[in-house]
Amino acid sequence: MASKKEEKKVEKKEIKPTAKQEHPLVALSENDNLPMASNPALHRYLQEISQYELLSREETEELAISFRENGDQEAAYRLVSANLRLVVKVAMDFQKYWMQNFMDLIQEGNVGLVQATKKFDPYRGVKFSYYAAYWIRAYILKFIMDNWRLVKIGTTQAQRKLFFSLNKEKKLLEAQGFKPEVKLLAERLSVKESEVIEMSQRMDSWDVSLESPVRSDSDDEQKSFIPSGGPDIEDVVAGVEMKTRLTELLEVLKIKLNDKEKMILEERLLTDEPLTLQTIADRFGISRERVRQIEVNLLKKMKKFLEVEMPDIVDFFDGKRMVQKV
Repeated sequence: MASKKEEKKVEKKEIKPTAKQEHPLVALSENDNLPMASNPALHRYLQEISQYELLSREETEELAISFRENGDQEAAYRLVSANLRLVVKVAMDFQKYWMQNFMDLIQEGNVGLVQATKKFDPYRGVKFSYYAAYWIRAYILKFIMDNWRLVKIGTTQAQRKLFFSLNKEKKLLEAQGFKPEVKLLAERLSVKESEVIEMSQRMDSWDVSLESPVRSDSDDEQKSFIPSGGPDIEDVVAGVEMKTRLTELLEVLKIKLNDKEKMILEERLLTDEPLTLQTIADRFGISRERVRQIEVNLLKKMKKFLEVEMPDIVDFFDGKRMVQKV
């Protein structure tokens, strides 16, 4: 009968992973670059994905062709599952930008991996892992940029690129003995100086609630001091008064108009859905050209009338365009 020590040795040999299962990301608990100790969920996830076999390039191409030509879902599943460790490897390059939960980056990277599987063309001679890494990186990058602040700090591709390269370039210049001034940074990164200034301000600032007080001893909120961005109150009041006065004058003018002119004014010039010249022509049994002539004469009559009754509107009056705004 074997001793207890011999039984333990046998057990250890049985649970030791095969050479094919070994991978740089399997023993991640020993890697200081990953937040293993504080994230048991990540530890379990890495144990699970280490069970999937890695594929050779020939196997990858065969599966990719099967999925592209026949829509083989099993082939797609094997492509994705075999490259889940690649997602973790790519996500490691971004963890310094996202310290909240490393699993967030892995999740977004997995979405990018699925997208890469759908888009991959096996006939172009590109290695699948290289192609997938591009999509994984793109999805992780977009996630970080969208969630870095409550307010997005990078909405274009150029801004996202600048976000990751700006601090790196600053440190490089400082290491070389140069002062990282805006002009020098703009030249090195091939961007405008205004873009460097804007991104620096966004990265150095923090989100502040609009409902938060201006000071600890103040009842005024931050939003009370945000400019509206709209027209001045004087312009709004003046516009309302002018519109009211113009409406009153047009009502007076209607009394002096005949039936054709009144219909053109009400159903064509002062409405959001104007009637066509042909529709009005059919109602009165006249030609379309005649209706157009009546409209032109009516506009001249209106302009002359307003010049007398409301001289201050003459500078803003522009024939039919001005009337349609009223």
